[in-house]
Amino acid sequence: MTYAKKRYLNFFAITIFTLVLPFITINGNHMLLLSFDRMEFHFLGFAFEMQELYIMPFLLMILFIGIFATTAIGGRIWCGWACPQTIFRVIYRDLIESKIFNLRRIKNKVKDVDYSKTENKIKKILSISLFGILSLIIATNFMWYFIPPEDFFRYMQEPKNHVFMVMFIVTVALFLVYDIVFTKEHFCTYVCPYSRIQSVLYDDNTIQAIYNTNRGGEIYKNGEKTIFKAKQLQEHEECTACEACVKICPTGIDIRKGLQVECINCLECVDACTSVMGKLGKKTLVDWGSTNEVINDKKTNYFSIRNIMYYVAIGICFVLLVISASKKEYFLLNVNKTTKLYNIKEDGHVTNNYLLTIQNRDKKAYTFDIKILDNKNFTLKRFKPFKLGIDKRVKKVLILETKKRLFLSDKKDTPIDVKIVMFAKENPKEVFKEQTISFIYPRNDSFK
Repeated sequence: MTYAKKRYLNFFAITIFTLVLPFITINGNHMLLLSFDRMEFHFLGFAFEMQELYIMPFLLMILFIGIFATTAIGGRIWCGWACPQTIFRVIYRDLIESKIFNLRRIKNKVKDVDYSKTENKIKKILSISLFGILSLIIATNFMWYFIPPEDFFRYMQEPKNHVFMVMFIVTVALFLVYDIVFTKEHFCTYVCPYSRIQSVLYDDNTIQAIYNTNRGGEIYKNGEKTIFKAKQLQEHEECTACEACVKICPTGIDIRKGLQVECINCLECVDACTSVMGKLGKKTLVDWGSTNEVINDKKTNYFSIRNIMYYVAIGICFVLLVISASKKEYFLLNVNKTTKLYNIKEDGHVTNNYLLTIQNRDKKAYTFDIKILDNKNFTLKRFKPFKLGIDKRVKKVLILETKKRLFLSDKKDTPIDVKIVMFAKENPKEVFKEQTISFIYPRNDSFK
């Protein structure tokens, strides 16, 4: 099977996976969702509140270290085999333009379409229109990773109440049309920062598309003439100068000139050379392998010191991610002070008001109560135990009062730390939340 067919199958699998993933839930939680509406992040069936995003740094570290490791080992394998930009370009160029409307040949991506013909202009308009429809589907699918499908379809029934969401989808779709149809591979070569750093990460063990100069000879330009120069003394070089590898390259490079930042490791040049050289009964001159393997006749070392450091770093980040995720809290308590710092009653009693936000994220309903720890100067007022259902959130007012004159300061109000515990009566030793809040006591001259 050619690399091109393998890429098509890989693109198809990625497309199906991306479309289906937002609909997969575990215990009501999505596999991957960053919901600004719910203020939650779902990952692998676990739901994390915004205040629980301590796992995010580890995910980002795994992502970036993984990109560096993948590039150092497999070159721009991401660009050629998984990047959305590449997938959308293949859908538009190879499927819509080439297969459906026959505007260009798949084996010659360098040749421009002759738009002087009215027929080709009409086909171009139809191809753009078809991709525009696909872009709306792609943009909608992208939105499902921020708004879950069950909410999205409900919102779409009232588009006037969700104008921003609709405008976001339309904007993303228009950007995709402009990027894929008009910017093309220039995005990969000039805009994407990934191509700028790839050559720094390469070494002789990096797997990439490599032209074998030992057999084909080195190539360089002398004016308008292409000249081959053998690296080793041979009777003649094997390259036929058919330029099939050049014509099929989506970024328009000549792989025979060596490593170039424009190469996205799509391996179409390998397929082209394999086909041509196969007819001559010879092995391809463009191979997918490392410099050591293809040119230096050495084994590829996948366990160099640099690669081992990448493996270790990713492993450490993964372990820390698992540890952090295992400490997920199923009972959340947030305490906010009201706008008024304190209230002095006629009898000299001082009260502070707080607004509690309590959320039960366990699989059982609990009856919650609250108590003060190790401070006999304060008492709770107007707070009664309450029952909170599964995955429910409630707001309660908490009033702390002190009946004693503390005489703390003549010059300023004094904050006093008070430790409180909210617990479930059904299981007080397991389901509880301890928190320190600040009680503001007025200065002495505030009392009459």
